Amino acid sequence: MTDLAIHTRKLSLHYGRLEAVRSLDLSVPRRSIYAFLGANGAGKSTTLAMLINSLQPTSGEAVVLGKLSTNLQASDFQKIGYVAEPQELPDWMKGAQMIEFLRRFYPRWDVDFQKKLQRTLEVPMERKIEHMSRGEQMKLRLLASMAYRPELLILDEPFSGLDPLVREELSSGLLELVGEGDWTVILASHDVDDVERLADHAGIIAGGRMHFSESLETLQQRYRRVTARFEGHCAVSAAPDNWSAIECEGSERRFVDETFEAARCRADLAQLGALSTMEDRAMSLKEIFIAVTRRQRGKVMA
Repeated sequence: MTDLAIHTRKLSLHYGRLEAVRSLDLSVPRRSIYAFLGANGAGKSTTLAMLINSLQPTSGEAVVLGKLSTNLQASDFQKIGYVAEPQELPDWMKGAQMIEFLRRFYPRWDVDFQKKLQRTLEVPMERKIEHMSRGEQMKLRLLASMAYRPELLILDEPFSGLDPLVREELSSGLLELVGEGDWTVILASHDVDDVERLADHAGIIAGGRMHFSESLETLQQRYRRVTARFEGHCAVSAAPDNWSAIECEGSERRFVDETFEAARCRADLAQLGALSTMEDRAMSLKEIFIAVTRRQRGKVMA
């Protein structure tokens, strides 16, 4: 698994009867930007906390940069950056003071890169942290976690609660910076708009379970929005398990095919009536996320 920065096997965490994460298999390739997507409460933050050994799993295991997460040492954390909105900051310090304090703990700290980060992210280094806005504090966290050029950067909802301009600045800055080095980034978010242009791999977690984990290229080949037209009236009827979000209107049937193959889809449609035409189109990551989340909610309510 040397080509993977993160690999989990049946990773689970229970709080009494509550299964926060259930038998989760996650694979994050090295040098990828991985969007770890899920609604609030889906298990994203719990999973990330297990990756950095802040929480220990009830069962299963996580391998991070070639080591079991439960065996990570201080030297390993010098290769891992972690950014989360709830992280406390020494608000009595100036930004420059905090960075200078942290620098001595990281032998690989790159001062030139630090200065580039400061310029790109526009961090107000001479301002006290308590006087910084929420967005400025998040930029400072990102600066502090990237300046030593970690092999793995873990971002837990970094855009949460920020205004649209700051979110755009952060995502643009991140996109520019990660293109410069040998980074692996896992970015957990419930807001797909913030991560779609950044990611080349994605996984969706819902109800503590992974629903897929793959490259965006293969994902968008597999998930297609299909529109089919029939010679007569289209009626809702039995459909293959790989179809979801099915709608009928007049002679038109629209649905999401989760394992699309044109010939098979056309054959399945033909069995439902006199098929006239079929069209399919690629779906955005946001559309796929919505389709998966709605299907999961439907299963829970059934």
